Amino acid sequence: MIADFHFLRPWLLLLLVLPAAILWMVSHSGDIRAQWKGMIAPHLLDRLVVDASGRSRMRPSWLLAAVMAAGIVGAAGPTWQREPPPFVEDTAPLVIAVDLSQTMDAIDVTPSRLERAKLKIKDVIEARQGARTAIVAYAGTAHLVLPPTEDAALLESYSEALATRIMPTPGKDTTAALRLGQSLLHKEGVAGTILLLTDGLEAAAAQTLKSSGDGVVILGIGTSAGGPVKTPDGGFLSDASDTRLFPKLDVAGLEAIGNETGADVATITDDDTDVRWIMQRIRSNFAQKQETEGDRWRDFGWWLVVPVAVAMALSFRKGWVVRIATLLLALRMLSPGSARADGLIDIWLTSDQQGRIAFERGNYDGATDRFVDPMWKGVALYRAGKFEEAIDAFAYIDTAESWYDQGNALLQLSKFEEAVAAYEKALDKRSEWPEAEANLAVARQLLKQQQEKQEEQPEQPSEDPDSVQFDERGKEGKEGQINIAEQTSEMWMKNINVSPADLMARKFSLEARRQSP
Repeated sequence: MIADFHFLRPWLLLLLVLPAAILWMVSHSGDIRAQWKGMIAPHLLDRLVVDASGRSRMRPSWLLAAVMAAGIVGAAGPTWQREPPPFVEDTAPLVIAVDLSQTMDAIDVTPSRLERAKLKIKDVIEARQGARTAIVAYAGTAHLVLPPTEDAALLESYSEALATRIMPTPGKDTTAALRLGQSLLHKEGVAGTILLLTDGLEAAAAQTLKSSGDGVVILGIGTSAGGPVKTPDGGFLSDASDTRLFPKLDVAGLEAIGNETGADVATITDDDTDVRWIMQRIRSNFAQKQETEGDRWRDFGWWLVVPVAVAMALSFRKGWVVRIATLLLALRMLSPGSARADGLIDIWLTSDQQGRIAFERGNYDGATDRFVDPMWKGVALYRAGKFEEAIDAFAYIDTAESWYDQGNALLQLSKFEEAVAAYEKALDKRSEWPEAEANLAVARQLLKQQQEKQEEQPEQPSEDPDSVQFDERGKEGKEGQINIAEQTSEMWMKNINVSPADLMARKFSLEARRQSP
């Protein structure tokens, strides 16, 4: 916080000369000895001057200087935290990495470690309605089960199908799962979290955890006592000496890795305490990233309104009102004649500050009437659903943020071609902007779908109603020309007529063959 501390309007700090000048002038004007030392001999002056013993130690000049100094510092805009822009997605993406190594079939927790992990995944998905979530499965190799999606039904369907038998390579490679999760979050362009559901970590994974730029949450599944590992045929896994394996959850080892890498570590619980803990960590990781990576610095100058108000309340002491009023009247006479306040709130807050208060309270219609700044006025109009008026407000400023916001409003109006142009102009002024690139891709896709629908609309018949014409082109219909590679992975998975487990087993096997040397 100290390293990031600065002022948004540092040039206003030059006005601190004014309170210092007031104190200097008051101190010299109240020195009776300095005023009479040229007229009265020093030995007589000491006898004639009477010190005011009962006077208050706090003087109006001091109070006025303190109020002015606090007001100037507040107007300069002290800040040390960032805040996200209004249109950035406020829900953190999540990548759930599920350990599918053979020890996850241990039954020290009922019905098994893996089945309990799947129940926790379901609870997490239900708690994140509308948020983008991806699922990664790993054992000796790591594989993508589902890319980031908001489809809760699809996520639950594929998480239910997870099983240790679908993994093509035995073992445990947590590093590969973490790298795959990091690549998914990087494509999202928003700070996110990787949730590891596992019964243990290898030493090599610690280095990857240290270098991870995203938040990592580890939920250990199992007990320190361990339990037998059930096999698909109903038996139990044994070692070479025909002794049953009892893999244990190394709780101390997980805690040590958490302390070493900074990852959040916990163990599974029978109730929803662990799920609530996970959700809190996801929100914390997202909030910390937004504060450090946001596009705007948060103005904390408003906090100084409280001490200024308290200091002004002291001005009503006996004998101070006239003095303070005289000073304020002098300042008022020196201020521009066009400045005026229509109400009490206008004395303390500008129109934009009043609009910001209304905006944060959700009163977007009221905020639009108060905002003067075109960008904030446009944001308020957007939130109020007045997209046409929002575009007009944004148009006053030729910046990347303005074009980006215009693109968002145009998307709401289904003007996809104009939205594409607006996002392209935003990227011309600010390259490598993940949010603008993502929205541009959406706008292009929607424009493409709109154009395809227009092409598919039947033309007006040009033949007489009684005539019959045969269309030979029907043999080569458009549906037969669709390239399946162009379909999204989610739609492709929904259209496969095999079980999700069999599908993932085949997919992972092919990927493992391509990865092998």
